[in-house]
Amino acid sequence: MAKFALLSVSDKSGLAEFATALVRQHGYTLLSTGGTARLLAAAGLPVTEVSQHTGFPEMMEGRVKTLHPKIHGGLLCRRDKAEHLAQAAQAGIDLIDLVVVNLYPFEETVAKPHVTLEEAIENIDIGGPSMLRSAAKNHTSVTVVCDPADYPAVLTALAVPADLAALRPRLALKVFQRTGRYDTAIAQYLETQAAEPDLAALAGFPATLTLTYPKAQSLRYGENPHQQAALYGRFHEHYRQLQGKELSYNNILDITSATYLIGEFERPTLAILKHTNPCGVASAETLEAAWERAYATDRQAPFGGVIVVNRTVEAALARTIAEIFTEVIIAPRFSDEARAIFAQKKNLRLMIAQEGLGADSLREVRSVVGGVLVQDRDRTLGPAADVKVVTRRAPTAEEWAGLRFGWIVGKHVKSNAIVYCRGEQTLGVGAGQMARVDSSRIAVWKAGEAGLDLRGSVVASEALFPFADGLIAAADAGATAAIQPGGSLRDAEVIAAADARGLAMVFTGSRHFKH
Repeated sequence: MAKFALLSVSDKSGLAEFATALVRQHGYTLLSTGGTARLLAAAGLPVTEVSQHTGFPEMMEGRVKTLHPKIHGGLLCRRDKAEHLAQAAQAGIDLIDLVVVNLYPFEETVAKPHVTLEEAIENIDIGGPSMLRSAAKNHTSVTVVCDPADYPAVLTALAVPADLAALRPRLALKVFQRTGRYDTAIAQYLETQAAEPDLAALAGFPATLTLTYPKAQSLRYGENPHQQAALYGRFHEHYRQLQGKELSYNNILDITSATYLIGEFERPTLAILKHTNPCGVASAETLEAAWERAYATDRQAPFGGVIVVNRTVEAALARTIAEIFTEVIIAPRFSDEARAIFAQKKNLRLMIAQEGLGADSLREVRSVVGGVLVQDRDRTLGPAADVKVVTRRAPTAEEWAGLRFGWIVGKHVKSNAIVYCRGEQTLGVGAGQMARVDSSRIAVWKAGEAGLDLRGSVVASEALFPFADGLIAAADAGATAAIQPGGSLRDAEVIAAADARGLAMVFTGSRHFKH
């Protein structure tokens, strides 16, 4: 009895070699359609068109070709049921033992600029998912392949029946994962095309949220050793690891926070982060100068931290950084000399930001009890038109520079956040406190520990000062200007406290909570 393999693919990479092995090593008879059949014939392989096999012509511009009982009966017939086999024989249905299908490139099509709805619709595959699902449902008897990466494993397993039986469930699972993602992509695209006013008002937030991410890697553990964890999605398309230990759950969180922070700056900038919070940030003419200023903010917290830069790391900076213990260093590039220096630290993780630092993300998703929260990522500093001086004294040019820098850094510090700066250098950072005045006190204490003088500094608060105490603490520490959103019921008291101490204060009109 002939063994039939049905091949119909959009991604034809490796197919000719795979099909050749099916025919010459494993004795399969090939069925195929359209361009796939032409490719197989050009490779010198005997192939039967599906329309010839079914006795029914391909029609409606190829929309109807594999949707036929001789195809789906051949896939769904249970080999362990005599009644199924008898019905197949009576209807002249040949059993199909192997299916190779990958789908029309819908996701790639709708990702192109200016794609029309008609183009998108024509790239919705119907026959492909139907064949995959039929074969996957009957995977105890049918081998189903939806990914060219699985060709070698299938060819190896075909030689050992027990290995093939063990492989089939994994291939079937992969099929349902793939068709699930495919259907989700179609639904999400069509929803963006819908004209209902409520969808327009939601600015692209779908009525039903379906998240499908392929597993990228298993992680040794989560935030703590007793928690299991895994990474899903396209993280490794954004970063390339050059050396060091496998990334941990916490490393990945830190890398993401570091990337978003450094993407805010155009001048040579270096940031040091710990537990996703920046503990030192500076911009300068060179990365070496930026390092000296960022590290000066806090010489203790960077131990075991993450360093991110927006320029190539050269040997001079590498030698300096290598003197302290660092978990991860992220850069757009590393010179050969820098890599040689870091290579002496086998556990140090060096990461290349493959798509550029400041890699974007449209949405953030966080799990909550019973569901998830979804929001746009905070990618703006707020409208410039909303920024206004509210005190009698306006900031000097030097103070303005520090205020802008502190406002950027403060956006990336966990709330409540207070950042002291001078020019383009952080002097003290207070993060994550329940009371804003406590964040200010911590930032002052950290600056003191580092031996930094806060006299003449500026202070940035990512959200409003609810009371005057936080501002007074900053003034007592030596700050001469402040930037904050404003909007407190006690704004008048806070402004009066600033005026009484000769501080210049700016309201931005926008806040940057980071929970």
